[in-house]
Amino acid sequence: MYSFKTITIIESKIDNVFEFFCNAENLQKLTPPSLDFKIITKIPFKLKKGSIIDYRIKLYGVALKWKTEITNWDPPYRFEDSQLKGPYKIWKHSHIFNPIGNKTEMIDIVKYIPKGWPFTFLINNLFVKKEIEKIFYYRTQKIIEIFN
Repeated sequence: MYSFKTITIIESKIDNVFEFFCNAENLQKLTPPSLDFKIITKIPFKLKKGSIIDYRIKLYGVALKWKTEITNWDPPYRFEDSQLKGPYKIWKHSHIFNPIGNKTEMIDIVKYIPKGWPFTFLINNLFVKKEIEKIFYYRTQKIIEIFN
């Protein structure tokens, strides 16, 4: 299994930050336009444990459906989404929020396995790892723009 971690300091209190992430529509704001991310699940709805979200994305020009479930829910400190169907063999994304006075430390940890065994090492190193890094860089920049 591969892992990716990023830490972002957000200029807002934890309750405000968590509330922003509870709104599924905000996921679209944090995703690079190149992925053509669209939520298929009827919106608006608030995230909670057991929520199922269907999306459509484009990777390298190919449209893919992606379905995730909120598998861990501990407001306002943490939630986790896990892929039920999509471009990865396994995808688990932990969103961790820690209060730091009037700021929030947000930690994203993604554990994943790309599809394509027995070539997953090659696929990850040539494509997937770089794509995840680009997506989270974009996401961090948007979060800073929104909250600062």
